[in-house]
Amino acid sequence: MFMAAALAEARKGVGKTSPNPAVGAVIVAKGKILAVGHHRAAGHAHAEIEALRALPDAAQAMGATIYITLEPCSSEGRTPPCTAALIRHGLARVVYGATDPNPKHAGRANAILREAGIEVTAGVLADECSALTESWNHWIRTGNPFVIAKCGMSLDGRISSHPTCRWITSTASRRDAMARRASVDAILVGAGTARADDPKLTIRGIRDARQPWRVVWSPRGALPPTLRLFNDKHRERTLVMKHGTLREVLSELGKQDITSVLIEGGGQTLGAAFDEQLVHRIEFYVAPVMLGGPVPGVGGAGVGKNCDALKLHHVTYESIGPDLKISALVQTDS
Repeated sequence: MFMAAALAEARKGVGKTSPNPAVGAVIVAKGKILAVGHHRAAGHAHAEIEALRALPDAAQAMGATIYITLEPCSSEGRTPPCTAALIRHGLARVVYGATDPNPKHAGRANAILREAGIEVTAGVLADECSALTESWNHWIRTGNPFVIAKCGMSLDGRISSHPTCRWITSTASRRDAMARRASVDAILVGAGTARADDPKLTIRGIRDARQPWRVVWSPRGALPPTLRLFNDKHRERTLVMKHGTLREVLSELGKQDITSVLIEGGGQTLGAAFDEQLVHRIEFYVAPVMLGGPVPGVGGAGVGKNCDALKLHHVTYESIGPDLKISALVQTDS
């Protein structure tokens, strides 16, 4: 129950904390929640400190239990280590969900806290806590962003559309996809999509959302200066990557502290991402319509044999309005 409350707190920071993870914390005594907190943005106090500051009386921390979705930090960063604050405030027990994915820090908090006489319980709702920070976990381990492939397509796998009637999926699906945009650090499209659709790639209808970077992969030529990406109020959040393969572009984005990238198209860019095995998660919206036409949702070279197909796991199916949303993790070594 209390870790679930910490997860609810952590979700308040999704899309706002990068390059830090979204983390939540609750302080409990005698079976009651005394205070809650979540990490709000990089450079701001961590969730544990927010919860401690939210206590009506600091003395209430003495002998209390704190539930945290991620192992508390044990080293100096933008802020002091949280383990020191937990010890200083006299907490009796620390319960956390996911272990820090950085091998240099993983489990280090356990020894520090136990040496100070604090009881530690790890791994509570660990899968749920890890899923909340899957992008950050991957970036910490590899230095590369976690890549999500998103596509709205017809039942026959096409994304062809007419300029006067461009939408394939429903309003409900587009609203759901907008929430995903708000959760990532960057949205990437190919030069062909930028030229043909002149997309905004903005966040609409979501309060307090941070505008992700807008990235155009354009290795074969200049883009028209009239594109909305270059002329709206978010133009300084637009990057044009003119050199390198898609893999090299993603590696460069990771070096710029971009931990998650949503590839929205077009079909050739998505195809390149799958051909190079760069995708970690798919989120496809399938509308109950048949379009035909020449433009597939995913192009590229494809696999040589069916047995070489990319394997999906943790597949979920969700009805959103008239559409079907398919989400899954991609089995990959990258």
